[in-house]
Amino acid sequence: MATHDTFKGYFGTYTKGDSEGIYSFTLDRVSGKILDVEPAATLENPTYLTVSDDNRFLYAVAKEGGTGGVASFGIVESGKLSYINSQLAPGASPCHVSVNKENSLLLSANYHKGSADSYLLNSETGSIEEVLSSAVHEGSGPDERQEKAHTHYAGFTPDGNYAAVVDLGIDQLITYSLDNGQLIEKSVLHIAPGSGPRHLVFHPNHKIAFLMTEFSSEVLVLKYNSEDGSFEQLQAISTLPAGFSENNQGSAIHISSDGKYVYAANRGHDSIAIFKVDPESFQLEFVEHTSTEGNWPRDFVLDPSEKFLIATNQNSSNVVLYARDAGTGKLTLLQSDVKVPDPVCVKFLNY
Repeated sequence: MATHDTFKGYFGTYTKGDSEGIYSFTLDRVSGKILDVEPAATLENPTYLTVSDDNRFLYAVAKEGGTGGVASFGIVESGKLSYINSQLAPGASPCHVSVNKENSLLLSANYHKGSADSYLLNSETGSIEEVLSSAVHEGSGPDERQEKAHTHYAGFTPDGNYAAVVDLGIDQLITYSLDNGQLIEKSVLHIAPGSGPRHLVFHPNHKIAFLMTEFSSEVLVLKYNSEDGSFEQLQAISTLPAGFSENNQGSAIHISSDGKYVYAANRGHDSIAIFKVDPESFQLEFVEHTSTEGNWPRDFVLDPSEKFLIATNQNSSNVVLYARDAGTGKLTLLQSDVKVPDPVCVKFLNY
């Protein structure tokens, strides 16, 4: 558990309004405040970020005119970002990016293209080299927003052997092996039609995963088989209160490092749903909802000490800080007036 008094982090944003790109911030654990929010790098629509395990590099979704792709930055001591390079291609930019522990391979998910792409990284310089492989999905779903494939997440399994790719448009979780960076389909989990799977997070035991759906606003508990990369659904539980019938779209999902609590964000209900994990069955039990004190919580993150949680409200351009009780999983509001223009993603350095 991290013991620093301050932690450095970054916000990814939409730049359609006042935002300049990526913003850095400091979380002061002593005062319980988010401080020093300031521009760290100018970039168009860096809506998702990820930090290398060694804290040397930050990778971001990038857009430049009619092209989209991924960009690389060096992280300097002050927390400022130094541009390294980018790989862009005609068309829309991705919506998700991740890197492996060795910092040798990057995965991106492209919502508009319905694809997952792998890139070779230079682990020494942090530069993004050529695209190694591209997997393009086909199909559709029953919801009007599922007119085609819409890949929303591409991440590495904990063993590093597979890419787990979530496609909202075709209601599938697709596992690919990584043969020298080549994406080779190994297994497909078909999710309930119209549910719109969005993001995935693994339990620290590496045998269970939790999948957030955007359209049905559910968390799915999945059993992961590291032998063949397959998944099996064990449970589906709603992130909304009974009787809630207004528009809601599920967004981010995270789990505490002790595996005891899962958190899932609701856009529309504008809340974070808290669930307790049964230590034997891994079934989820609802604890409570906490308001995000804003509009359209796109993302959130536990700080490295896990004594705090930060949520980003995209449409109200405010960031919210909570104290977190590790025993009960519950959140207590500390700060809700931190202004960040059109915040989407929030990440901390690794401590």
